[in-house]
Amino acid sequence: MVALLGPSGSGKTTLLRIIAGLESQSGGKLGFHGTDVSHMHARDRRVGFVFQHYALFRHMTVFDNIAFGLTVLPRRERPNAAAIKQKVTQLLDMVQLGHLANRYPSQLSGGQKQRVALARALAVEPQILLLDEPFGALDAQVRKELRRWLRQLHEELKFTSVFVTHDQEEAMEVADRIVVMSQGNIEQVGSPEEIMREPASRFVLEFMGEVNRLNGEIRGSQLFVGAHQWPLSFQPMHQGSVDLFLRPWEMEVATESSERCP
Repeated sequence: MVALLGPSGSGKTTLLRIIAGLESQSGGKLGFHGTDVSHMHARDRRVGFVFQHYALFRHMTVFDNIAFGLTVLPRRERPNAAAIKQKVTQLLDMVQLGHLANRYPSQLSGGQKQRVALARALAVEPQILLLDEPFGALDAQVRKELRRWLRQLHEELKFTSVFVTHDQEEAMEVADRIVVMSQGNIEQVGSPEEIMREPASRFVLEFMGEVNRLNGEIRGSQLFVGAHQWPLSFQPMHQGSVDLFLRPWEMEVATESSERCP
């Protein structure tokens, strides 16, 4: 599960739409499991897409919404009515909405709508599942519950998914890998731990949560911060003024001064 993480305007949704085939890239190649799909039509890419605001059909029941993708497949690929019913019933049970099969979207909560949208995307057995800020329209408590559920479902079904978010906590909790983006560029790709502990740029460091900045100066192999001085355990590549960044949990209050490098 990959998270495209970044502030508004960083290009996350554009990249997601390029993967889906809804927009075309200006250069480079796009591959699914080793196959170049750069010029393949969106309908042939076997991609499931969950939109931020669900995009459920208001005039269709929950059952018919989930079945929709199967009913519009080319005739040679389309399952018969009995197979579609069996598939949709399985998906309803999987997303724990079997008791709501005959309801309409207007009769559902936000979390229930999101599960219907997810089941509809999974019905066609996509190569890749794409989610555009899937939890953005939900309240905080429902959002937490739904992302735990999605993570568990992902572990059970073992599908590849890419989701867009601007929420650092969400990306850290749900994703296996995070792609941090800024102004159309990829700043860093890595595991949640790598992104947090080994940021590749100042932007990544500051974007990934609260950080304290201190003014310092390197002279030789010594770091000076205010009236304090510490020896560096590495050979510095830079001399002079520096910024020292510390996460809150990387600091502790001490009653005595220490000679250890901060």
